Amino acid sequence: MTARTVRIAMVAGEASGDLLASQLLAALRVRLPNAVCYGIGGPQMSGQGFDAWYPLEKLAVRGYIEVLRHYREIAGIRRELKRRLLAEPPDAFIGVDAPDFNLALEKALKRRGIPTIHYVSPSIWAWRGGRINNIGESVSRMLALFPFEAPLYQQRGIPVTYVGHPLADMLPLEDGRQEARNLLGLAAQHPVFALLPGSRQSELHYMADTYLDTARRIHQQLPDAQFLVPLVTRETRNLFEQAMQRQQTNELPIRLMFGHAHQAMMAADVVLVASGTATLEAALLKRPMAIVYKLSPTTYRLMRRMAYLPYIGLPNVLAGKFVVPEFIQDDATPENLAQALLNLYADKPVCAQIRALFDTLHRQLRRNAAEQAADAVVDSLSASLLDVAVH
Repeated sequence: MTARTVRIAMVAGEASGDLLASQLLAALRVRLPNAVCYGIGGPQMSGQGFDAWYPLEKLAVRGYIEVLRHYREIAGIRRELKRRLLAEPPDAFIGVDAPDFNLALEKALKRRGIPTIHYVSPSIWAWRGGRINNIGESVSRMLALFPFEAPLYQQRGIPVTYVGHPLADMLPLEDGRQEARNLLGLAAQHPVFALLPGSRQSELHYMADTYLDTARRIHQQLPDAQFLVPLVTRETRNLFEQAMQRQQTNELPIRLMFGHAHQAMMAADVVLVASGTATLEAALLKRPMAIVYKLSPTTYRLMRRMAYLPYIGLPNVLAGKFVVPEFIQDDATPENLAQALLNLYADKPVCAQIRALFDTLHRQLRRNAAEQAADAVVDSLSASLLDVAVH
């Protein structure tokens, strides 16, 4: 019998989603060798045979005001994608994060009887909790990355599977500091700071100059300090280089890296990181950090009114307390950031406590997430389809 081709549509909206989706695709290939996957994705998804109808950069916009500026283009992409998927319905749809884009699309597909799986719960525990009603109307199953998320959906009768976090599976439990330094040619005794200003161009717009001024202040106190700046795309690297020209940073020992964020963080003593998935990566790599978050003033005021928790960084959310400092909006000054990083560098006992807590979090999140997510996707497909697809 010729195996039936299973068609799975997917949408990932930024670099972190591209990584999660690529790992899920690899696990699905084992279970559904004849699956055809298509939609919106990035280079890592394409490396797994994904057919990207649109590049994910089209959706990688952050904040209310920034989204409004790109609304016409984004809405046009969603309309066209919905039209194509309804005209030729896939056997399942997987929305990877990007809830503002994916949930409306998922609702339309679910109404047509297409199983809709949403991978990565929106942060309903942090802000805009009322979204859970819309989520229930939009998704057939939620795949949650964190253990405290599943009960929120179970209480509302929304099917949910806690799968753990793929980054916890991917990143090593042991400390790779010396190996990373050897790879990058960094002396063991030199202070090393990893500076991660974000993966979106809008983040560079608000934070590049602040990061450079912070590095200058640290260098004044620690003349032998080294700074590693991993940047995800050519566009973000160009923006950071423009900021370096404005700030005239020729005297600073800054190494720009194209990608390789994990190596940069592993080699570092302390990390300065923009709020987002990178904060979790730093925690899983057991690195003390300061978290920074800056948006347009209007966007920030809107988001602050809807927030529930006193912290925004994932390491603090998972710990349920302030473990590492956060500097939000007007508090994210070069003076504050430099002092926080210098304090962390100097306080070895505190750093040891932070690393121990992060090791515990790492072990809790390590659950073979991609495998569990793939099983949940397969379970969402109809039994008759699977019987033909795998035999």
